[in-house]
Amino acid sequence: MKEGRENIVMNKSYAFAIRIVKLYKYLVSEKKEFVLSKQLLRSGTAIGALIKESEHAQSKADFINKMNVALKEANESTYWLQLLKDSDFINEKEFESIYSDCEELLKLLISIVKSSKNSLKK
Repeated sequence: MKEGRENIVMNKSYAFAIRIVKLYKYLVSEKKEFVLSKQLLRSGTAIGALIKESEHAQSKADFINKMNVALKEANESTYWLQLLKDSDFINEKEFESIYSDCEELLKLLISIVKSSKNSLKK
């Protein structure tokens, strides 16, 4: 994996995690919502943690596995965000802003997993 590309996904996942933590704090303090927000906090912050872990993967297969789990966590985060919007805990504007960041992470992670799997086959 190219170092510059890895930094992009790491930086974006960290920025996303910060947004998730802030959204969690808002949901708990202002909306008194504790269950869905906790699920989102877990999945939304796990993305960057897994990407960080992948920097010291034991093998290419271990790297792919960690990135694949990060991809699953990003996908799960889209579910919780959608649920929070549809249950009126966040409005459309708040949803669109953070959801687009999550979709961008998803696209990056899909690309990384695919290209890493392809390079493993060669």
